[in-house]
Amino acid sequence: MRRHRIVQDTSAALRFYSRLPIPVSADDADPFAAPSLRRIAYAVPVAGAVIGAIGGVILLVGHALALPPLVSVALAVTALVLVTGALHEDGLADTADGFGGGASRLRRLEIMRDSRIGTYGACALMLSLLLRVALLQALLVSAGAVRTALALVAAAALSRAAGLLLLEFLPPARTDGASAAAGQPGPDAAGKAGLMGALLAAVAVVPSLGVAATLAGLGATLGGLFVMTRLSRRMIGGQTGDVAGATQQVTEIAFLLAVLMFARVS
Repeated sequence: MRRHRIVQDTSAALRFYSRLPIPVSADDADPFAAPSLRRIAYAVPVAGAVIGAIGGVILLVGHALALPPLVSVALAVTALVLVTGALHEDGLADTADGFGGGASRLRRLEIMRDSRIGTYGACALMLSLLLRVALLQALLVSAGAVRTALALVAAAALSRAAGLLLLEFLPPARTDGASAAAGQPGPDAAGKAGLMGALLAAVAVVPSLGVAATLAGLGATLGGLFVMTRLSRRMIGGQTGDVAGATQQVTEIAFLLAVLMFARVS
């Protein structure tokens, strides 16, 4: 029974965070509705690890085919964008446009809801993609393909836990939207998500890149989460799904940067 629930919750998390064709269980009354974050919080980092593993496999295949490092990591990042339907990238762009272009809280929220992308959003997207590709390329050259793929899995798991923690730390900034529909996870569920994300990151990174890189990555992720929490509180008085997506992007970059700086390479 417990195993069945874990499979159900992980499937729900993957349906919410990706566009993978996850089979629907007969027990799911409305499988495509916004899931209860209170229930699936612990499974969110697991879903992130699965998504990251897809990018990692593409990176390994590219390396095995003797593609240049830049091409291999660019294909891996492309795979991540396609698998998630650019969910987090969309949140980053909307957040950058709203925080950068709005003069008041209501105006920022209005801009964030607009589907059109502005200058701030375009620049944020470009820089996010550029930084992820550059960091993964540097890791691939210095640490090898397997270690880089494991770092990508860890970053994907931990950064999605960070995005969920932001939803717990701040109240919803509006009464409708994806984050309001999903609800806040609650302290216990958010704590389980954070612990699961940290555990998955440690399992992936400690044996391959060392304890120092793992601790640095965890610290950088917490730092990114802290900055995004403070910024979102100041700008819109709470959180939205867009800010959670932006937090995932920011913390993934922070984690990869810290791991690159402190990686044990022999």
